[in-house]
Amino acid sequence: MLVGHGMSTWFTRLEIGNNRVSTLSAILRRQQFLVRSLGGSPGQNFLAKMNAVEADSLSIIRKITPKLDLSRHKGQAGKIAVIGGCREYTGAPYFAAISALKIRDASLNGLYVHFLTQGADLSHVFCTKDAAPIIKSYSPELIVHPILEESYSVRDEDKILTASKILAEVNKWMTRFDCLVVGPGLGRDPFLLDCVSDIIRTARHLNIPLVIDGDGLFLVTNNLELVSGYPLAVLTPNVNEYQRLVQRVLNCEVNNQEPSAELRSLVKGIGGVTVLRKGKSDLICDGAEGTELALVMSARLASLVLRGAVVGRVIYFLAGNVAVFIAWARQCITRGEDMGTNPMNPTVLGCVAGSALLRKAASATFENKRRSTLTTDIIEYLGNSLEDISPSV
Repeated sequence: MLVGHGMSTWFTRLEIGNNRVSTLSAILRRQQFLVRSLGGSPGQNFLAKMNAVEADSLSIIRKITPKLDLSRHKGQAGKIAVIGGCREYTGAPYFAAISALKIRDASLNGLYVHFLTQGADLSHVFCTKDAAPIIKSYSPELIVHPILEESYSVRDEDKILTASKILAEVNKWMTRFDCLVVGPGLGRDPFLLDCVSDIIRTARHLNIPLVIDGDGLFLVTNNLELVSGYPLAVLTPNVNEYQRLVQRVLNCEVNNQEPSAELRSLVKGIGGVTVLRKGKSDLICDGAEGTELALVMSARLASLVLRGAVVGRVIYFLAGNVAVFIAWARQCITRGEDMGTNPMNPTVLGCVAGSALLRKAASATFENKRRSTLTTDIIEYLGNSLEDISPSV
């Protein structure tokens, strides 16, 4: 099944200029290719065909977004943790964590005002000691835990004891979290990756959803048993990360002629996970028949692709978005709410909602900032975009 993000601006609101005609043509060809690869036929009335197979991702966001409730207290809207951040990389964990907070719906609770942020009232970052002061300086809203260690700071004879202390400290918080984002800015230090492997195993034991991104995918690709058979795990590979996964699991190169079939084979090869393949069109699959989804790029976001470096950093927001919506979807399903979707897989719902929201926010950012768009500019449009989709009043 092909899923668009429900925005009518795919074709109708693009400003056609000399530099944009080729971009639009490329998008149309890509969409036609996706329809063919997912079992459709773009030859007759292409737009009608797209509408016939389109699942309304915006309606999913509306269904799983919590309503404002004066009786809520801090933490009920979700608690997200990011495992990542080392001395070289501090931006990625910040973007992932702040995206879980930045979509704000204010509600009054007695004399206090707290925020039902994008699925997360609280957003934690577990990082190395070197990264902590920098990440703290980005925002006082984040709860930063400087407990991870890299090999250079730990003597060989102390590694076992240090690893056990790190895991014990994380375990103090683990049961409070509704979802973990593992990997943004994590780096590839062997000792650090071993510690994070133990954290992943603990999260699985506690049935906590995992969104694996960035260097977390490097870890998982080389240790598939960490996520194999775990239905609450989501992998969010970019082009290169996806290629490495395909080579590792399917022992072949990426087949762009049959992306749906290949993605389904990859998911089944890993076993029981959901994969969100990031790109101009985000492909989503949990291995179940008929659940291959594709969220197609909006026309305005296509212009932002021209700023390749910006787009490359935009994806840091996606992991935080997906984590939040997974937490919300699980809450809805636990309450027995009618989601109007089949199957009711919270990881798929979270991927669809997170991808659609980020694309809308990125498009809105470019609409206002144009050539001067920076990754940080998108932060302020996340909340506005959610408000447009699911008004707070």
